[in-house]
Amino acid sequence: VQLQASGGGLVQPGGSLRLSCAASGFTLDYYAMGWFRQAPGKEREFVAVISWPGSRTYYENSVKGRFTISRDNAKNTVYLHMSNLKPEDTAVYFCAARNSPYAATTEPDFGSWGQGTQLTVSS
Repeated sequence: VQLQASGGGLVQPGGSLRLSCAASGFTLDYYAMGWFRQAPGKEREFVAVISWPGSRTYYENSVKGRFTISRDNAKNTVYLHMSNLKPEDTAVYFCAARNSPYAATTEPDFGSWGQGTQLTVSS
């Protein structure tokens, strides 16, 4: 089970970016997928989750209305579309897979993790 997160970078405040999480070695069928982030000096926190096959999504309050999680099951990939980015969104973003089709929001619910991709929001 391997997850590869990508798409991070440097973005100006108010900008947009899309993160991707591709799975290799297994299919994401019947897995709920989540995004978490860890800012410098802080604990890792929940950002968003999507159920299998994608009918339910949940978001951390500070990203509601700005971030959208989606999945392309044919491509075995999950996305995090981020808009109106703020400096406080700066963090390493991790994707995670939950061995259940139902969404959850805490780290122990997810058994497989990607390596993380850095997002920096700064002018």
